[in-house]
Amino acid sequence: MSDAIIRAWLFGQAVGAWLQDRINPGEEGEGVISACIAVLIMAFLGVGLWLAFRSILGSATTSVSNQVAKIGS
Repeated sequence: MSDAIIRAWLFGQAVGAWLQDRINPGEEGEGVISACIAVLIMAFLGVGLWLAFRSILGSATTSVSNQVAKIGS
């Protein structure tokens, strides 16, 4: 085979591989993105639960304080 045929074949293989990567990109990084989304969801749930807990605990503390004041008087 001549060098020109080999070079043309190699060029065709390189172009084909490049086009394959452009048309069908791999799934690299998908796990990282999914993990980030899961962490953000858990963070928002944690903040919401903390706010609810603080609100419930605040009203319970007020009720207990009022009842203790009534008992003491």
